[in-house]
Amino acid sequence: MLRIPALEIEKPSSLAAACARLHELGDEGMAIAGGTDLVPNLKHELFTPKVLVSLADIPELHGIRREPDGALVIGAMTTLATVSRDPWVRAQAPALAQATGLVAGPQQRNMGTLGGNVMLDTRCQWYNQSYFWRQSLGFCLKKDGSLCHVIAGGKKCVAAASNDSVPALSTLGATLGLQGPTDRRQVPIDEPWKSDGIFNKQIQPGELLTEIRIPAPGVGHRGAYGKLRERGSIDFPLLGVAARLDVDHEGVVGDADVVLIALQARPIRVAAAQELTGIPASGAAFAAAVGRVADAAARRCRALDNIPGDAEYRQAMVPVYVRRTLLAAAEGSGPVHHI
Repeated sequence: MLRIPALEIEKPSSLAAACARLHELGDEGMAIAGGTDLVPNLKHELFTPKVLVSLADIPELHGIRREPDGALVIGAMTTLATVSRDPWVRAQAPALAQATGLVAGPQQRNMGTLGGNVMLDTRCQWYNQSYFWRQSLGFCLKKDGSLCHVIAGGKKCVAAASNDSVPALSTLGATLGLQGPTDRRQVPIDEPWKSDGIFNKQIQPGELLTEIRIPAPGVGHRGAYGKLRERGSIDFPLLGVAARLDVDHEGVVGDADVVLIALQARPIRVAAAQELTGIPASGAAFAAAVGRVADAAARRCRALDNIPGDAEYRQAMVPVYVRRTLLAAAEGSGPVHHI
């Protein structure tokens, strides 16, 4: 049985106290939200903090509210289950509701939080293993070693971002509320990402994600999320695709966006999605344009042997899932996922 190494848990009741304590602890402290990913990682000794700072007792981090301008503000500690079922989220951000409803299984969604999913550590089949397993291979570039098992001779970690919620939030133009020891800032969700699998976000020490703000949707907003995984539950994505279409009163696409996850250390936007603008969101012309976007996504993306699942199969599924997810968004149907 894998056990969590000895550590202390502190439960501050204010955001200021939590930020100050994390800043004071430095590398010896970590924040814990729902713990559905962090706790297994602690058992694998991927992280070895002396103190965990729990965010559970900070009221302002919980809940969903709708502002006068129509924007949704979701506290970082709001559970994935709550987000997936919320009527405002379902109406204004259907791709996010679908994506959060496909994270892991029901037990994990009842504990895991939206903020925790946004801040999820990158994943790799050579990294997310026990200490004994990793030691037998000489460790890896991301943790304790200097060798990349994915790319021979690689000098840069290519562990994959696997946050189901992030591509949906990216297509929605969300912003992240970050609180540090001395100041608070709002950051567009596309801004913090780095192509560095060791740590793929530009977040300051002691800085916490406090809320996610989703602006009011455009006219005729439609969205969908597609998730490729081996099983119908529990699994992290082998590929995730979020699609957004804004369709005017005449049925013509006014704006479109497609963002993918689980291929690289950061989300991937498919710029070719803009080719859908000005086309009616149904019929042969739309289907042909969707096919072109799907082909462009396949050229833009490169699946690596960084997570479980055959890389060639994952690569082949890129155009398939981009096409299916865009069509699901146009039709206003449910999520696209492999079972």
